[in-house]
Amino acid sequence: MASSSAAPRRAPNVLITGTPGTGKTTLSEQVATESGLTHWNIGELVKTKALHEGWDEQYNAYILDEDKVCDELEDVMCAGGNIVDHHGCDFFPERWFDLVLVLRTDNTTLYDRLAERGYTGTKLQDNVECEIMQVILEEARESYAAEIVKELPSSTVDEMEENVETIKEWVAQWKAAHQS
Repeated sequence: MASSSAAPRRAPNVLITGTPGTGKTTLSEQVATESGLTHWNIGELVKTKALHEGWDEQYNAYILDEDKVCDELEDVMCAGGNIVDHHGCDFFPERWFDLVLVLRTDNTTLYDRLAERGYTGTKLQDNVECEIMQVILEEARESYAAEIVKELPSSTVDEMEENVETIKEWVAQWKAAHQS
């Protein structure tokens, strides 16, 4: 675990979160490519590093081991320069992030995206309801300082492109403000 006397980060850490199907991974990959930040897809990390407690048959997904995920990322997050992409956000340490972005997608678009991924039944219904009820947005607002939590629309290609530019500008401003 990093100490409070660790060197200041030279680049920010950004969390991109939202209901599955809102475009987190697509946006994160694009921003990482264009900004030089490192993209961490938590779902992929959980699979490749076995950071889980087994398999959930109902949701056809791994059961995330939050402690293992945080332990795995601690050093890289303290160093800075990361984009973390995950549908949950309340278990990450607040100190890790300089910006928390919650992607929002209209329900029809979200339903279509999830159905195209093969989501059916309870998994499909629960995720659409999660978006309708703003569960991830509320989770972010409860877990992080209000000034770092931002909501971004993510229903169209144009919105995604605007989001990429907005985040790149924010990263550049953060770097300029934190130069030593």
